[in-house]
Amino acid sequence: MSRLIHNSKFFASRLSNIAASRSGRFLSTDSNKTTVGKNSNKTDEPFKVEEAETVHVPPPPTEKLLVLGGNGFVGSHVCKEALDRGLAVASLSRSGRSSIQEPWANSVTWHQGNLLSTDSWKDVLKGVTSVISCVGGFGSNSNMYKINGTANINAIRAAAEEGVKRFVYISAADFGVVNYVLQGYFEGKRAAETELLTRYTYGGVILRPGFIYGTRRVGSMKLPLGVIGSPLEMILQHAKPLSQVPFVGPLFTPPVNVTAVAKVAVRAATDPVFPPGIIDVHGIIRYSQQKSL
Repeated sequence: MSRLIHNSKFFASRLSNIAASRSGRFLSTDSNKTTVGKNSNKTDEPFKVEEAETVHVPPPPTEKLLVLGGNGFVGSHVCKEALDRGLAVASLSRSGRSSIQEPWANSVTWHQGNLLSTDSWKDVLKGVTSVISCVGGFGSNSNMYKINGTANINAIRAAAEEGVKRFVYISAADFGVVNYVLQGYFEGKRAAETELLTRYTYGGVILRPGFIYGTRRVGSMKLPLGVIGSPLEMILQHAKPLSQVPFVGPLFTPPVNVTAVAKVAVRAATDPVFPPGIIDVHGIIRYSQQKSL
């Protein structure tokens, strides 16, 4: 019975509203009262919105990149690329500060140390979020293994123990018969690669360029290696099947510009979704042509 009474009141109210609207009247209500009027131009006042409280969110942590061999041909380009991306950059090498007299070099923190003597440089890893190793060299087979292998293995282990998130190693492509001539060089490279893939399953990237060209400094002289490298890259990057020929095939590996290597290395070191593993020269060229995120 109570429901019937309630419903009857509701329908009566609706009928009165309809009748009022047909007679040119309207109802304006607020929370406390009902006002009846005729075709008023008065509009409802807008809602008052209180100003939201400002929440101070701390800025994201600064990415700090350590470049091993940052004063060399490839390493100096890596440092410059990283600075252009707004990263804090430090370099570790046996000679310390670079001899490059360019404004960007003043923004790099230069450290001197020997990767074969871990105790002399481990403190450099404090606060570092990613490492790029450009360390490599030639000499006798035993020295080449130490420089390309042992030195990089020491760096990989120290970085992993310090909690560095990502490690990029600039290695070298296979060159077939050349591998036997420079046995210590390539054996050292592959030993360092194995260590990196073991320690950094998800955050380790290995770049395997072939001949890296660009303007190389030798003392006060500048060698424009691009005069040879650039035309060869244009030709050989479209001749990938030739690189599959046994023994001599790797000799057809296309050269790559040093700026392309630096660009991909920095991206691999800072982009958490960059795929881990080995990137060959064709992958380096492909990634370097993509727009930066």
